[in-house]
Amino acid sequence: MKKIIMFYGAECPHCRIMMPLVERLEKEEGIAVEKLEVWHNEKNADRMRKYEAIIMEASDGTFGTPAFVDDKGKKALCGEMPYGELKKWAAGK
Repeated sequence: MKKIIMFYGAECPHCRIMMPLVERLEKEEGIAVEKLEVWHNEKNADRMRKYEAIIMEASDGTFGTPAFVDDKGKKALCGEMPYGELKKWAAGK
């Protein structure tokens, strides 16, 4: 089963918009998403920092939420986006 990590902030408006799309991705595509809150959880924030380089590369130099990282830690996707874009990225296309 394909897995991705979603780093999010509890009060982040972009994360709130993305959460139903992530749940849809899990349900429709069978992709497991590990959701890690990083604004109030330092352990999760530390884990996100391990992917800082690929997150910043994917977001043109910013390091924020929501950020998605593939299960191999090789690619990232950041920000608010349409469902189709998230699905395509998560599927590795």
